[in-house]
Amino acid sequence: MKDGIDVLVHEVGPRDGLQSIQTIFPTEAKMDWIKREATAGVPQIQVGSFVPPKNLPQMADSGDVVRQSVNIPGLTVSALVPNLRGAENGMAAGAHQIGVVLSVSEAHNYSNVKRTVAESLDGFSEIVAHRDAHDEYKDIVISGGLATAFGCTIDGQVAPSDVMRVAEEFLKRGADRISVADTVGYANPGQVKALFAELYRTVGTDVAVGAHFHDTRGLGMANAFAALEAGVRELDSCLGGLGGCPYAPGASGNIVTEDLVFMLEAMGMRTGIDLDGLLESREIMERHLTDEPTHGAYVTAGRPLGFQSATAA
Repeated sequence: MKDGIDVLVHEVGPRDGLQSIQTIFPTEAKMDWIKREATAGVPQIQVGSFVPPKNLPQMADSGDVVRQSVNIPGLTVSALVPNLRGAENGMAAGAHQIGVVLSVSEAHNYSNVKRTVAESLDGFSEIVAHRDAHDEYKDIVISGGLATAFGCTIDGQVAPSDVMRVAEEFLKRGADRISVADTVGYANPGQVKALFAELYRTVGTDVAVGAHFHDTRGLGMANAFAALEAGVRELDSCLGGLGGCPYAPGASGNIVTEDLVFMLEAMGMRTGIDLDGLLESREIMERHLTDEPTHGAYVTAGRPLGFQSATAA
């Protein structure tokens, strides 16, 4: 955790938001967005994904974006990778953190990457080995992501014991942190609190744990609060809730960064982020969108009378 903050807000819009929409964002526009959010105090931004450009043309410039972003003072630059080739490219570009995600649900994992969960874990081990074999990469953080941890559109319920098993495997294979994702927006606050409580009992409280929630059924912020109550101090979010869930047309994608920061600051939890700066970042982002829906309550209602953020205080 960086000094002076209580909760790390990890912006994932330039990756998870942009890869979900049709608009192809120019590299220069991405950098304007990323630089303004960093200036607003956002400590960590997931700026791209190292996937084949034919699969996700929105992410074709991820190498360039990472190389420029790592020069922004104080910003931790993260990127998502699907396999060893992607990890090699992400590390060579200079990403500070590499995220490797697999689905806890066997059916979802196979549908997504044509691998069993065991095969994906073996692939994760190859990525760690590549990092460890190169001294220049020794400081790169490798994060193991557990998608569909709260439910799956193919398998339905996902057993908490399966989540624990995959989390333990990630750590055995060298993960520096783990991230638990409600990929399709199935979770409820009670389920979230129970799962993270079990996770901490399983892996201990010294392991860095992040949470990634979608607002598909309107419970994203409530689930984030439940994760906080369980002890989570790293939360993913997306400026403007950009993107959306393909299984729920019109629904928000990730929880909205501005709304999350407002909630945390109102609760007395420092994020290090200036809300006015976030709204300026949102304006930059929206100028380059083409008929893409954005979401958010704080941008509409504004700052309450007498409100003072915990960071400013």
